[in-house]
Amino acid sequence: MTINSPTSLDIPSLRALWREAFFDGEAFLDVFFAEAFSPERCLYAAEGDKITAALYWFDCSYRGERVAYLYAVATAKAYRGRGICTALMQYAHKRLLELGYIGAILVPGNKELFSFYERLGYRAFGGINEFYSLPSEKNVELRRIKASEYAELRLGLLPEGSVIQENENLRFLEAQSDLYSGKDFILAARREGNTLFGIELLGDASIAPMILRSLDCADGRFRTPSDEKPFAMYLALGEKKLFLPKYFGLAFD
Repeated sequence: MTINSPTSLDIPSLRALWREAFFDGEAFLDVFFAEAFSPERCLYAAEGDKITAALYWFDCSYRGERVAYLYAVATAKAYRGRGICTALMQYAHKRLLELGYIGAILVPGNKELFSFYERLGYRAFGGINEFYSLPSEKNVELRRIKASEYAELRLGLLPEGSVIQENENLRFLEAQSDLYSGKDFILAARREGNTLFGIELLGDASIAPMILRSLDCADGRFRTPSDEKPFAMYLALGEKKLFLPKYFGLAFD
């Protein structure tokens, strides 16, 4: 097994592995590889000329230090159960430390994966409250904004001890969702039919029903900061230890 960073020639194979693992369509992959992908933030494992596993990361920061949000960790079906993903993750941790990252963050896709990543040293942290809402009778004033303004407003609304996500994080977010601001809140959301999925609602969460009325949605799901539900996991890299973050909000699921 070899582990490398990709070149442009590897992208078709990376996309094929992604489709097999996550069932995302070409439009989603086009957005990711245009807005968020960098060869320097990707590693893959291979057997001969066959890519068998891959992972990507986004640059983030926590208390002024660099941390990596690991994303789309996947192993090809025919190669699962051989320890390839574990080896790739362990290699990635060493590589990230060499690059100056002091921690790695990921968001497990299901409960079973929490146990898998715990065995690699990750600890659950932060939390979200994900709630369902129907529209109210009242509207609320809100406006569409760009990622740059969202980033600025977000810094003032994040809970203390949050992971900061900017740059390619927000470019990717903006490419697949709508960004809004209003009095005492910001929202990143996308429509799924007539349902609104609030990827992140910061500020006054009680405003959610009025947001639905203003956007003419039948119902909605919203994520807000909370200690209610473990959401992400963190691994300290090297000797520099920090307290576990309190909040990590932008998971691109």
